Amino acid sequence: MPYSTQRAAIILAAGKSTRMKSAHSKVLHSVGGRSLLEWVTALARSVGVEKIICVVGGDNEDVQRKATELGLEIAIQEPQRGTADAVGAAKNALKDFDGNVIVLCADAPLIRKDTVEATFNALENGADVVAVGFVPEDAGSYGRLVVKNGQLLKIVEAKEASEEELAIPLCNSGMLAANTTHLFAALADVGCDNVKGEYYLTDLIEITSKSGKNVVSIEASADEVLGINSRVDLAIAERAFQEKMRQDMLENGVTLRDPQTTFFSWDTQIEADADIGANVVFGVGVRVETGAVIHPFCHIEGAHVGPNTQIGPFARLRLGANLAEGAKAGNFVEIKKANIGKGSKINHLSYIGDAEIASGVNVGAGTITCNYDGYRKHKTTIGEGAFIGTHTSLIAPVTIGAGAYLATGGVITKDVPADALALGRAPQTHKEGWAKRYREAQEKLKAKREDKTSNKNKG
Repeated sequence: MPYSTQRAAIILAAGKSTRMKSAHSKVLHSVGGRSLLEWVTALARSVGVEKIICVVGGDNEDVQRKATELGLEIAIQEPQRGTADAVGAAKNALKDFDGNVIVLCADAPLIRKDTVEATFNALENGADVVAVGFVPEDAGSYGRLVVKNGQLLKIVEAKEASEEELAIPLCNSGMLAANTTHLFAALADVGCDNVKGEYYLTDLIEITSKSGKNVVSIEASADEVLGINSRVDLAIAERAFQEKMRQDMLENGVTLRDPQTTFFSWDTQIEADADIGANVVFGVGVRVETGAVIHPFCHIEGAHVGPNTQIGPFARLRLGANLAEGAKAGNFVEIKKANIGKGSKINHLSYIGDAEIASGVNVGAGTITCNYDGYRKHKTTIGEGAFIGTHTSLIAPVTIGAGAYLATGGVITKDVPADALALGRAPQTHKEGWAKRYREAQEKLKAKREDKTSNKNKG
């Protein structure tokens, strides 16, 4: 939709991530199968932001690489001297931009679209600067928003706050928005006369307020502004994400037999009247249609599960698995990069990879598509109504014609014509009396060993 003023975003991603205790920046860690940086980028784009600048540390090549992949402009903060300094690093990238800009933290993936929209709307309705606050259960070390008669006077850091200011419940989320021209002009007046000797972005509030500008705050919920600095924070954010997804699924008509053991990714799509059992994990890129039943202990990623299908228990659907209406992938079945036709059944203990299976096919237990020769993957094609006997190995590339029958235990290396019977195992032979002779010989050997032991003991 068109907006009255152009919108930009500055994403702060230059933190050292020391509390995460990881070889990777915290913004590359994931919630719901999506990196924190991707979450914040998608949020900005969802409200019509036209230009996004990601501020990163000069030595963090991984974050720079990820930002480039996401199509973001990169600004380097080197050395790192506080949040105001970080925002200032984006000045050159926005020198020709005339509009409103929001400052977002790359480590806060749960911010809601409505909150960002409300922040921009406040600017478009006459505010010069907008800060986003929240009320946590424990204000602790958060900066406090000092508001009087509807005007935000300043944000004071907890370490420098008076007792009266520490009693204020409204805390700083780290989100702030302003017109770009005013933002960078005010940043020039921010100093570093504080405990840490850093340039605080929060000082911009008091500078702007004292100049007679209209400075306001809006309030977000505490759960959405969670900043992730440690593994504990990451776990809390993941739990919050999962709880929201579970609630959304239930409200949209999806049955979750045990919601607390069902796990989703950011893009999981499940239609109403699907039935999901306990201990099911959905990776990225899954779509489940109506009437599908997914039994307990299944792992599904990058797959399409058609209407009225049956999955599991203990099934794994990998990238490219595509099950048509009424198909079945039963217990201990793994499917990868394969189309399974309407009503086809793979009931147990099978691996189907790089395959095209038509409708009405029955795949017996223990069937394996042998698709990899050590260098390349090869395709298996099975025609409509074919019957694949138990414990069959299909050596790809191979095609099984429609209506063909493959006898149990076959190793199929050649194409099978339609409606043919394929026997891919050695013929059975009988050796009459062999078992009896074998037992008699073994009994004689046993008796000799016992006699030898007895004589040795007597000696």
